[in-house]
Amino acid sequence: MRETTFHTTHWSVVLAARQPEQEAAAREALASLCSTYWYPLYVFIRHQGSTPGEAEDLTQEFFYRFIERDSLLKVTPTAGKFRSFLLACLKNFLANERERARAQRRGGGRVLFALDAGAAETRYLPEPTDDVTPEVLFERHWASAVLERALSRLKQEYARRGQHEVFAVLEVFLPGSEAGSSRAETAARLGMSAGAVDMAVCRLRQRYGAMLREEVAQTVSSPEDVEDEIRYLISVFKT
Repeated sequence: MRETTFHTTHWSVVLAARQPEQEAAAREALASLCSTYWYPLYVFIRHQGSTPGEAEDLTQEFFYRFIERDSLLKVTPTAGKFRSFLLACLKNFLANERERARAQRRGGGRVLFALDAGAAETRYLPEPTDDVTPEVLFERHWASAVLERALSRLKQEYARRGQHEVFAVLEVFLPGSEAGSSRAETAARLGMSAGAVDMAVCRLRQRYGAMLREEVAQTVSSPEDVEDEIRYLISVFKT
C-alpha cells in the first residue's frame, strides 16, 4: 500500500486535535469519528451491566472527556491499533467512574453528537449475554463498523456514477453477503451478458477491497499492519 494512504488517519486526527492551531477543525473531525464508532463502546458498557440510560450517558461522557479534556495529551500512536487504544481509554474511564462520587448525572447533559439510544437498544437486545465478554462484543462491532463504512462509501461511489441499481443488484456478490440471484438471473435483470456480469462483479469486489483497506489504514499506525488487521477483523466478524 502506498504511504500516502496514511497522511490522514484516525491517529493523525487525534494528534492534530491537541495542537492549538489545528484544534477546532481537528476536534470536529474527531467528533465525527466518534459518531461513527460509538456503538462498539456502547455495547461494551451495556454488557457490563449498565442500563440503557446509564450506557448512553457514560458513552457521551467518555467521548466528552476524550475530546475536550487532557486525554489526547498522552496519545502514543506507536501503540498500533486505534481500536485497542480507544478500548483501553474506555476501560480506564469506567474504572475511574466507579471510584468517584456520582452526585451529578453522568454525562452532565453534554452531547457531542447524536446518539440514538433507542436504535442502539434495538441492536443490543439480540446480543448474546452469557458466553461472550464485553471485549468480544466490542471487537465484533468495531469490525462491523469498519466493514459498513467501506460498503457505504462503495454504494455512494456507484450512486454518483448513476449506477445505484447496478450496485443494489450486484451487492449480493460481495464477501459476507447472503446468496441471492444466480449470475444468469442477474444478467437478465441488468440486461447484460453473463461475461459482463462477471466483469462487473470483479470490479465491484476490487473496489470494495480497496475501500476496506483505506478504512483499515486509518486505524493502524503503519502500512505494514493493514493486511494483518483486515484478517483479524474478518475473523472477528465471522465468530
